[in-house]
Amino acid sequence: MKNEKVLLLNELLIDKKNIAIIPHYNPDGDAIGSCLGLMHMLNKFGHNTKIISPNSVPSFLCWTPGFNEILFFDQNEKHCCEAIANAELIFTLDFNDLNRTGEMVQFINNADAKIILIDHHQNPKDYANLIFSDPNISSTCELLYEIFLRLGFEKKIDKTISTCIYLGMMTDTGSFKFPSVTSRTHDIVSNLISMGIKTSCIHNKVYNNSSESKIKILGRALENLNIISEFKTAYMFLEKKDLESLNYQKGDSEGIVNYGLSLSGVNFSTIFIEDFNDEKKIKISFRSIGEFSCDNFARKHFNGGGHKNAAGGKDHGSIFEVINKFKKILTNYKTDLSK
Repeated sequence: MKNEKVLLLNELLIDKKNIAIIPHYNPDGDAIGSCLGLMHMLNKFGHNTKIISPNSVPSFLCWTPGFNEILFFDQNEKHCCEAIANAELIFTLDFNDLNRTGEMVQFINNADAKIILIDHHQNPKDYANLIFSDPNISSTCELLYEIFLRLGFEKKIDKTISTCIYLGMMTDTGSFKFPSVTSRTHDIVSNLISMGIKTSCIHNKVYNNSSESKIKILGRALENLNIISEFKTAYMFLEKKDLESLNYQKGDSEGIVNYGLSLSGVNFSTIFIEDFNDEKKIKISFRSIGEFSCDNFARKHFNGGGHKNAAGGKDHGSIFEVINKFKKILTNYKTDLSK
């Protein structure tokens, strides 16, 4: 992290300002944790801070401290547009392409505010005035913590902020088991725990608070599990009719793709999900073990991207057309998937 960037950010924050904080569409734990952690920190310095989310979040994140202060664009477009227009600074967290904000992108582009990007995904787009980007860091929350330290805010990090940061670090590392976790990650966790956070409580609220529909959706996905041994690959799928019959709720499919990697001999796992409103729109999640790059695969073939071992993509057509396309593409990666 270059010192001149930290100095520039510090200068921007010296005077009290109207600030908008924006996560990506369909925000996850890292997006919500980093946005709320930043909001609580900026509020300590007297800034007028608003989090504006493109849409709602899964119920298992609604307990996060400060959640009730989030504005949702899909529920109150007028209020959100006013907040963006009045902002002097806009922070975009946990994404690096403004298209990830959906319909909000046009209002952000028209804003007079300076934009600060804080993110850990690869290949950031050049839309921000100030960019803090490091794909080698496990989560945006971990990067945010490091920025706080460089700004000299360490003594301002309290239990509330620590809870938000831990949430993002925990969820984006698969409870600290992904390869992106380093000794520094655990150092930070130790510091957060020293602030009095309840790690087991946070874990239970996220992972052990499932609805009936979520468990049934998991069951249906596992029923639709297929293994392609030749390519050490597993894939699952969920059709729109599955989602409807099982009373799908936002967030119910979160994490299901990881189950494929629990199979012996599988290095690459994928799930295909028909959009609830448009069955010709297919959402895809990719996960891998080892050196196979989900990010490269998603970018090249499925209009997506993310991290080396975790990425997302999308395609159009029937779900089985997209699955067949995926299977044909796999034939070009036999060597890579065998490593």
